[in-house]
Amino acid sequence: MEIIVIGAGLAGCEAAWQAAREGCDVKLYEMKPLRFSPAHESENLAELVCSNSLRGAGMNNAVGCLKEELRRIGSLFIEAADATSVPAGGALAVDRDEFSKYVSSKIAAEPRIELIREEITSLPTEGTTILASGPLTSDSLSADLARLTGSEHLYFYDAIAPIVEADSIDYQIAWRASRYDKGGADYLNCPLNKEEYETFVQALLDADKVAGREFEKLIHFEGCMPIEEMAARGSQTLSFGPMKPVGLDDPRTGRWPHAVIQLRQDNRHASLFNLVGFQTRLTYPEQERIFRTIPGLQNAKFARLGSMHRNTFVNAPKCLNRTLQLNGANHIYLGGQISGVEGYVESAACGLLAGIFASYQLRDEQAPLPPATTALGALLTHLAEADAANFQPMNVNYGLFPSLDLKRKMKRADRRLAMATRALENLPQWWGPIEEKRSRIKG
Repeated sequence: MEIIVIGAGLAGCEAAWQAAREGCDVKLYEMKPLRFSPAHESENLAELVCSNSLRGAGMNNAVGCLKEELRRIGSLFIEAADATSVPAGGALAVDRDEFSKYVSSKIAAEPRIELIREEITSLPTEGTTILASGPLTSDSLSADLARLTGSEHLYFYDAIAPIVEADSIDYQIAWRASRYDKGGADYLNCPLNKEEYETFVQALLDADKVAGREFEKLIHFEGCMPIEEMAARGSQTLSFGPMKPVGLDDPRTGRWPHAVIQLRQDNRHASLFNLVGFQTRLTYPEQERIFRTIPGLQNAKFARLGSMHRNTFVNAPKCLNRTLQLNGANHIYLGGQISGVEGYVESAACGLLAGIFASYQLRDEQAPLPPATTALGALLTHLAEADAANFQPMNVNYGLFPSLDLKRKMKRADRRLAMATRALENLPQWWGPIEEKRSRIKG
């Protein structure tokens, strides 16, 4: 029994790992280092290119619930994240290099997985296949997928935030704190007064940007909006968004500044920090000029500047069935962002599901679906039932979960915790039989 997995990013590695746990042999194809996408640099697998944050760790948001579900069912992604985590207040963040190395070593040590460094330019016409080529799928593979789906791909542009070398930050200005002292003092905070903020916003508006190609329309995912695009929406947009000062007392004044730019630790050794929420498509010279006007970053050395890349995904409600198979080509499964989910955690989760679903098909068995009340089930429901006419990638959120059967009113925070509790209570209904079957296969 053999499964082909195309792409060894988060979703592809997770899909291959789960298929191997199901007793299947896997051929995992990865085009690096023969060819790199515009956003990738490392030869290692599961490379994180946008941020090192896996977002909130608590159950007050749905991604925390999703991570806990993945943790309970043996996800390689979450195992690697827990093993390589770095301080990030109430979030789970990782040392991106160590994370990638961890996943790469686990894949290399798994005897059921054969890693093949080769670019795949067309989809197989037969044989169980998982396409997990990610949001940066090559033009040739995208064209073949478009042919199979029978409709044009949707796409949007994603922006990468800059990374600053820690020893180039002015610690006489920047101070350590988390918002409202939640968690440890895990963020560096650069304060701006009203004049500095207004000057900064104007500089963003006037700066040179990298132009999109003429035949492509720029469509930005709302959760990863370039900083200059947010600035163009209104003079105070940033001060209520990534530059909001709430919960951050400047130790020199004892008050909140007019605006704050936060930097988050990007590696285990705390030698690199990224500008939180500062995805951008400014040109490199403009980035260096403008970001060095930030108090505390006047001498900043950039380990990486921001950049722009295309993200490709299918219109899931039109193209996929409930088990992530392509309509009209059900030997092909989609895993990760190309299926229409958004975010690292969601991509890995979708890869996990694809790996399990494909394994069941290979054994001519009906694949069980996770309950809709779980975060995993909520993601699948979104992909299947979202409005196809206005489909956009979606992070997991409690709005995707079925409503609670409430006999009394509950505060929003309590409702969220109740949904998380319900999800984790219902998860074993799905996972228990899968785990039992795996133990028989292994035995």
